[in-house]
Amino acid sequence: MAVDIKNLNHNQLNELITKAQVRQTELRKEKVAKLREKIHAMVKAEGYSMEDIFGGARKARRSTGTVAPKYRNPANPEQTWSGRGKRPRWFNDALKAGKKEKDLAI
Repeated sequence: MAVDIKNLNHNQLNELITKAQVRQTELRKEKVAKLREKIHAMVKAEGYSMEDIFGGARKARRSTGTVAPKYRNPANPEQTWSGRGKRPRWFNDALKAGKKEKDLAI
């Protein structure tokens, strides 16, 4: 099917491009499905399962839990900071006031 694109107007050209992109996506999906079937057949022919070759389901990430605080606000001992993430305002204020990080360490 040869299409003379020089005789197409803007809308017809856009429609042709859209149809071509849809077809390209369909062909890619078909090729991936065939490849997947080939790989599955090869693995099965060798006597293995897909899990043997590629591993089982991924394990969930374990949560790290809370981190112990490293710094304490001398003006309000209830305010602590673990040293991770953005510095709290009280920590920056203390540094501006001339204190050092080790002065605020627990």
